[in-house]
Amino acid sequence: MTAAEAAICFAAAVTGGALNALAGGGSLITFPVLVWLGRDPLIANATNTVSLWPGSLAAVWGLRARLVGLGPWIVWGSIPSILGGLAGAMLLLWTPQRLFAQMVPWLVGFATLIFAASGALARWARRHGHATQPIPTKSWRPAGLAFQLAVAVYGGYFGAGMGIMMLAGLALLGFGAVHAMLVLRNVWAVWINAVAASWFVSQGAVQWPDAGVLTIGQVLGSYAAARVARRLRPEAVRWIVVAVGVGMVIALALRGD
Repeated sequence: MTAAEAAICFAAAVTGGALNALAGGGSLITFPVLVWLGRDPLIANATNTVSLWPGSLAAVWGLRARLVGLGPWIVWGSIPSILGGLAGAMLLLWTPQRLFAQMVPWLVGFATLIFAASGALARWARRHGHATQPIPTKSWRPAGLAFQLAVAVYGGYFGAGMGIMMLAGLALLGFGAVHAMLVLRNVWAVWINAVAASWFVSQGAVQWPDAGVLTIGQVLGSYAAARVARRLRPEAVRWIVVAVGVGMVIALALRGD
């Protein structure tokens, strides 16, 4: 890693960390930048996942007071999260590098579309869910477990946008308490990122200098956002992320030509 590359990765990580603290979508900055810098897409994706795990854990710690009363949901949601995250990570390393490189613009485009539609998805989920109480007492339904398993597989494989998908699934399951939804999403993200990162590390698929710079940058970005950037309207932040995502899709598509 050259000094210029380190500076670019650090700037991307700080920006991504700030966006994650405000509205999510930080991976739409960090992963495409790694690919744009010439990193192998498979290694870049694995490296980005490893750098995300500390942030997920910190997010859970910050909302730990909201874990009260969520025991059964944590247990039942963690099972498909662990299994799906590992399956997705294994599937990623089984994917031929050339094929994954061709998929990258499509994956980034899909994640950008999900992020752009996150507000509409949340409203749709609430209209079609059963949010009659802050934390539903009804046990998990098979469809809910299957949905979380599918999201976890996607999270272990690529990950960008999985948090939005989990929030939509929780709304459909009947959750009305936003903080409970956020802490559950973060707990399950910890499992997904942890098992995926562990698999990537065991397979030697991580570029450690990149991972170190990304982790430090994201932590600092999250801290700065908490103190300064919350003055921005969430909708404005959302469209900044979408604009960057679209730009990255175009840049990566042109790079592949």
